Amino acid sequence: MLVLTEAAAEVVKSVTATPEAPERSAGLRISQSVPAQGGASSLELAAAMQPDPDDQVVESSGARVFLDPPAAAYLEDKILDAEVDAEGKVHFTLGSQNLRSE
Repeated sequence: MLVLTEAAAEVVKSVTATPEAPERSAGLRISQSVPAQGGASSLELAAAMQPDPDDQVVESSGARVFLDPPAAAYLEDKILDAEVDAEGKVHFTLGSQNLRSE
């Protein structure tokens, strides 16, 4: 299952904290686009008020991430990290959980 670093959890909480979101139901939704004939797939991120019925929900340090089934399969052995640069832009990175213990 996808693991979030503390930094990623803080960024996800800041991205999904909105006055119109019901408490604790909003999250960051990650979906994987399926390419047409040989193209590369990509991950899409968006704030979501709640998970879709078939989403896997990952909760960490108060942050919620919703993964559609293709993204959940792809991210199963990954770690999501995040940082905010000097200009305030968020950058997410993926690492392997296998590298975590080395």
